[in-house]
Amino acid sequence: MKITLQRVAPAEIEARSMEIIGAELGARSFPADQLPVVKRVIHTSADFDYADNLVFSEGAVARGIAAVKGGCTIVTDTQMAWSGVNKRVLEKFGGRAVCFMSDPDVAAEAKARGETRATVSMERAAALEGSVIFAIGNAPTALVRLCELMDEGRVEPALVIGVPVGFVNVVESKELLLTTAAPHIVARGRKGGSNVAAAVCNALIYLASGNARE
Repeated sequence: MKITLQRVAPAEIEARSMEIIGAELGARSFPADQLPVVKRVIHTSADFDYADNLVFSEGAVARGIAAVKGGCTIVTDTQMAWSGVNKRVLEKFGGRAVCFMSDPDVAAEAKARGETRATVSMERAAALEGSVIFAIGNAPTALVRLCELMDEGRVEPALVIGVPVGFVNVVESKELLLTTAAPHIVARGRKGGSNVAAAVCNALIYLASGNARE
């Protein structure tokens, strides 16, 4: 079998990928601000199910862009998601990305209380000042605790990206978020992941920056 490869310049690979995604989305219609987010997630995952699974609260993308431009803090629930966020561009707006999961004191407190580190991480993040975007891509316990903290009036996120992946309490945690008044972008069902959380963050960052990458 002969395999024919496309000749694409390195700088054009992403643009060509987005063209292919747009073509394969076909007649599906999305609000103009949501389409770049949907395409970025599909680009990251090669999974077109996200065209149906992603749910946006009213004005969620605009709120996320405004938060980025205002120098927000992005809190992730994994180091992998933290690594995937384009911090160079985020920092140009005065923002930063943080993850408390590997902090020794978080691990110690979680062990002492019999809780997950994700739960304690959300409590730590609730004490942050200023505008905060929460990007939850792995731990449903993080998303559940965040919803509880919102209900307790201890935190008011600028946006919650709720895309944990897996089987235990994953669907339920996302549906819980959907019952709150928090601005949100949610991947309903079992699918998600740290890469998806980072992809949504980067979509918002690139929209805020006019697609700047450095």
